[in-house]
Amino acid sequence: MSSTNCWEHKKCGRQPGGPKVAELGVCPVTTSTRSNGLNHGHNGGRACWVISGSLCGGKVQGSFASKMTNCAACDFYVAVKAEEGNTYVNSSALLKVLAT
Repeated sequence: MSSTNCWEHKKCGRQPGGPKVAELGVCPVTTSTRSNGLNHGHNGGRACWVISGSLCGGKVQGSFASKMTNCAACDFYVAVKAEEGNTYVNSSALLKVLAT
């Protein structure tokens, strides 16, 4: 299954080698290997809502607790939940993976 990652969907350009890296840096979502494969994404590409320091809407996002309200309304988050259906790895399970 080939799934779209957040940086592809949002076209943020913060993936390694992306056009915005010089200006904004590499997004931690793109290099979060602990979440690789979850929700069929590359690194944190389909678990971005639980990874601190992501850049959404042009602003660095903080912790999961501080950004989840915005993420829950995000079109990408909604799409991942719908695409994954009953195989969706929920936020609680994602946080446990990242804590190990």
